[in-house]
Amino acid sequence: MRIMGKRLGSSDPKRHLWVLGFVAPASALLPSQLVLRTGSPVFWWIGPIIVFIVIPVLDWMVGEDYNNPRDEDYEVLSNDRYYRWCTYLFLPVQLIGLVIACAMWSGNELSVVDKLGLTATVGFVSFIGINAAHELGHRVEKLERWLSKIALAQSGYGHFTVEHNRGHHVWVATPTDHSSARYGESLWEFLPRYLVSAFRSAIELEGVRLRRKGRGWWSIHNDILQGWSITAVLFGGLLAVFGWHILPYLLIQAVLGMGLLKTIGYIEHYGLLRERKPNGAWARFSPRDSWDCDWLVTNLFIFNVQRHSDHHINIGRRYQTLRTSDEAPRLPAGYIAMVVCAAIPPLWRRVMDPRVLAHYDGDITKANIQPSKRAKILAAHGRNELNHERGVEGRQFERPAGTVEPAVDGLVPG
Repeated sequence: MRIMGKRLGSSDPKRHLWVLGFVAPASALLPSQLVLRTGSPVFWWIGPIIVFIVIPVLDWMVGEDYNNPRDEDYEVLSNDRYYRWCTYLFLPVQLIGLVIACAMWSGNELSVVDKLGLTATVGFVSFIGINAAHELGHRVEKLERWLSKIALAQSGYGHFTVEHNRGHHVWVATPTDHSSARYGESLWEFLPRYLVSAFRSAIELEGVRLRRKGRGWWSIHNDILQGWSITAVLFGGLLAVFGWHILPYLLIQAVLGMGLLKTIGYIEHYGLLRERKPNGAWARFSPRDSWDCDWLVTNLFIFNVQRHSDHHINIGRRYQTLRTSDEAPRLPAGYIAMVVCAAIPPLWRRVMDPRVLAHYDGDITKANIQPSKRAKILAAHGRNELNHERGVEGRQFERPAGTVEPAVDGLVPG
């Protein structure tokens, strides 16, 4: 794999910029003070303003960063606890913001519109929090795995790490992966499909792991029940203190956080399909199987997730050590701008479908195509066969229940 960018003169010239990630959770602390000092209720919506306006504008102004860590700096960067604290400290700021929001939702000072604005802001913090949980959930240290479950509590997404680590990372960029969007599949088709199928998959995967260890589903060692229990304690405590009428706002912010996170998931592998080996098995994941981009500001806010191909190839790499590759197909803008694009299916198709086709040198049969639209899409591109020689047949679009593949690239499915 050839790596882009210049060799760095120091171990990490962005070292002190990673603290900018705290702007996201801190945005839940800002609305009341901004509204108080300016008199403008628009600041209840500061979360969406930061994410959809400020970050894309700063991306455009600052540009992309193709610099990669040097091989000789890898161990130093990986073991530098400063970067771990950048994720650890996200959690208390996130939770303090949620408590403050609950206090405001419980009062009568705000209008319903203002409360919805605050809910959107808290939901965007929840979305960034899932990215922090994603980083922590990939670690082998027990402390970081527990911190990941705490970070997921606000969104009620306690099963995310199970499906993501043991499902998505095994099946990524194949028709069996619930989290890999298919060519011709809109965001609004993808989201309900993913949320239902990934939930079921997480239950099956955790059940397989527990049975392999000789434990039942209701074991205290059940990772999913642990995550859901933390959410139950968090939400139950907030409802006990602030009253049941904050429940709608809690649920809306959780759904918003999950929805934004999975919109990013929709973007990351849209239409991409791993190659088949001569024996029919899927080839190992390569940089060509993930959409990458290097807009600096977005990467600072979401812990380098945009360097997604290296994350899949080297699952054990911490965010500060991820590299960019010129073999990966490139997005035309950062993830945040692409979220807006994905929300408008005609715009998304206009922007991304030609890029998928160009990536496969005009051969649409190499793409991961939506099964229900496959015949129509092939016909539109002058093809009238189902490309059986690539093994992409209808029966392969559903993953067998409870299926677990061997560990890949440092991933341990159990």
